[in-house]
Amino acid sequence: MAATAPAVVRVLASSVRIADRAGDIIREIMAKGKLGIVEKTGKDDLQTEADRSAQNCILASLLHQYPELKVVGEEGEQDLSQIPSDWIVKDLEENALDLNCTDAFKSAKMEDLTVWVDPLDGTAEYTQVKGLLDHVTVLIGLAIGSQAVAGVIHQPYWNYKTEGAKLGRTFYGLVGGGVRGLTPVKPPQGQKIVTTTRSHGTGLIQQTLDILKPDQILKVGGAGHKVMLLMEGKAHAYVFPSPGCKKWDTCAPEAILHAMGGKLTDMKGETYKYHSEVEHRNMDGVLATAEAADHAWYLDNIPQEVKDKVKDSLRKK
Repeated sequence: MAATAPAVVRVLASSVRIADRAGDIIREIMAKGKLGIVEKTGKDDLQTEADRSAQNCILASLLHQYPELKVVGEEGEQDLSQIPSDWIVKDLEENALDLNCTDAFKSAKMEDLTVWVDPLDGTAEYTQVKGLLDHVTVLIGLAIGSQAVAGVIHQPYWNYKTEGAKLGRTFYGLVGGGVRGLTPVKPPQGQKIVTTTRSHGTGLIQQTLDILKPDQILKVGGAGHKVMLLMEGKAHAYVFPSPGCKKWDTCAPEAILHAMGGKLTDMKGETYKYHSEVEHRNMDGVLATAEAADHAWYLDNIPQEVKDKVKDSLRKK
């Protein structure tokens, strides 16, 4: 079946198994207690041995299976020549191969794809904050041309607070083909629950929250985790009027959210582009809703002057 599946489905099926292995590596490094923390651009931009190793696993595995694939990883260029052999995943998730693939995606060739990889989203929670390991995710997003169309989210520490429980879960989706591994839940009616950043707050973020007047605000780490709250019915919207996210943060969550009927755009309602040459930073912030029909309400109620200030907030840091 793998040989006859469309290119995007094959890469997605491989990415499911690869994300699982990356999660194993992340847990192994944490268990050894040698995180190897370095600052990339400052104290709020950390990288660990787990970030580097998980990315090496993901990139080496994808390029082993699909040498012609374009892959963009958060941790930049890495030396893949000395990867342990057991880090290179050579199989794929058979259950993913029968996902419905729309005619628009079936014809996409391998050279039309770009894969965006965040090997460890939520590094601050992984390294600094006890009790928030469930915020950590592995994100592998697939784009055809400029459009985010498929994604994998792996939570290496899902269930970690339940004694004796099996750690970790993986779910994935394809636009037009649905989602596997997670049952979408609609958020509670009659309320307005908003999730936003836990650790990168700005005055503009608080100003936006004051305007929206949500019934509840969930401040959590990791872009992947925030979008997951929408998928799990715990929040109605993810509001982040700041240029803090990158394409590898949003490609996989956007694709899976769209596959289950939600919507993710920038703060002005424009769809982000995910071709390999695009700017990595999401300059106009992120606005996502659990249900696509709710998206317009947030766009209408956030003033244009706020939307126009999002890019400027980067220059003021």
